[in-house]
Amino acid sequence: MPQKESAGLVMFRRRLGGLEVLLGHPGGPFWETRSEGAWSIPKGGIHAGEEPLQSAIREFFEETGLQAGGPFLPLGQITQRSGKIVHAWAFEGDCDPSTLVSVTTTTEWPPRSGKFIEVPEIDRSAFFPIDEARAKINVAQAEFLARLEQKLA
Repeated sequence: MPQKESAGLVMFRRRLGGLEVLLGHPGGPFWETRSEGAWSIPKGGIHAGEEPLQSAIREFFEETGLQAGGPFLPLGQITQRSGKIVHAWAFEGDCDPSTLVSVTTTTEWPPRSGKFIEVPEIDRSAFFPIDEARAKINVAQAEFLARLEQKLA
């Protein structure tokens, strides 16, 4: 079975209190009440023939409605617990997270019920100070935050 790969972007901004990053919360009933370790960088699958950075830019737009602008800082790749490889880049930007709109996806709910519902891929987005982001983000993706801090130091 081929390895699953996805690509995403970390939007960051500098505030008087320090560095903040934009994270997205996955949509759907499974994630509804989860917060710590549930948030993610906006990311998604790499299409056949697509360069990972192009996938990351496309996915960021699909999951936020925002067009990302470079320069893009490479953050390398990590492997999540599921075995999925995630490639990431960072860029400096700002937005009002309450205005972001994500595409929707179909998921089976309840699990193994044969019933399907449509949910947003990301149901909400927020900027978090880097220390708070480390607690909110998928545990494997926290490495991207450490790499971003190193690049900006």
